[in-house]
Amino acid sequence: MTSTAEAVTFWIVGTLAVLGAIGVVTGTKAVYSALFLAITMINLAVLYIAQDALFLGIVQVVVYTGAVMMLFLFVLMLIGVDTSESLVETIRGQRVAAIVAGVGFGVLLIGGIGNVSVNGFTGLEAANAGGNVEGLAVLIFTRYVWAFELTSALLITATLGAMVLAHRERFDRRKTQRELAIERFGPGGYPTTLPNPGVYARHNAVDVPARLPDGTAARTSVSTILIPRDGRK
Repeated sequence: MTSTAEAVTFWIVGTLAVLGAIGVVTGTKAVYSALFLAITMINLAVLYIAQDALFLGIVQVVVYTGAVMMLFLFVLMLIGVDTSESLVETIRGQRVAAIVAGVGFGVLLIGGIGNVSVNGFTGLEAANAGGNVEGLAVLIFTRYVWAFELTSALLITATLGAMVLAHRERFDRRKTQRELAIERFGPGGYPTTLPNPGVYARHNAVDVPARLPDGTAARTSVSTILIPRDGRK
């Protein structure tokens, strides 16, 4: 029998998990979707712990939420994907493939739940008779070893998905090293790096042009938004 505390925990945490999952697919930015997915994983961890699956709940928080999801989040934040870019499909057919994969996963999930409902539940006491970690290890490496390997493939797919989200389509041709060298050494180019403002000047300020070896001022060392001043004063 389900106690009142278990029922309240399930309805609150389960509702938050469903809302987080909806936020994953409806988020306007990839960073928002990653945050919603982290919220969903934390709520799932609470459900696992409430069902006496302590090891699985801790792994859910430490590995998936704390390591995998935060890694994806940091990559997206460092690379940066604007809203206009996230709404443009850089790979043809990815929406159709996502819908087909989602429907297929839903059919498998319904079939798995229906199979367990017909055959009956084992129960927490029988499942954890030899210990939660030991019982989980037996199921992973014997009965559900194929599903465990598919989960590993799913993690690799998630990594590739992060790369797809950060993919930027190049509209112009990439210049070769020869073309870049010609532009650098051609008229108006700069073979070396530009000097910093204030170098060899009497005032070390950002609006004071650097001095070239012949004593003239290097106007390019000052930002274009500033008005250069004479460093000799």
